Amino acid sequence: MHGLIGKMRAQPGKRDELAAILLKGTGGMPGCLSYVIANDPADTDALWITEVWVDEASHRASLQLPAVQAAIAEGRPLIAGFETQIVTVPLGGVGIGGT
Repeated sequence: MHGLIGKMRAQPGKRDELAAILLKGTGGMPGCLSYVIANDPADTDALWITEVWVDEASHRASLQLPAVQAAIAEGRPLIAGFETQIVTVPLGGVGIGGT
């Protein structure tokens, strides 16, 4: 499996709007086992995005999907930056199975 955990910073006051865009553009991604958008309770402009994919190729392919491309284009003006991105190798867990 291939995992990503990232912290995204929204433009001031735009976190909820950005989260809504990201959530609507993520349905039906082949190979995606889990995609979670979460508010950072200590930072009103930050989102944490946690992803689990069957493999890295599935993640790369998802970036070409029309719905994902549309979400990226719509959300880009609301993004102030990316603070953290960590690549992981998930071993299993609730909702994603195991290897």
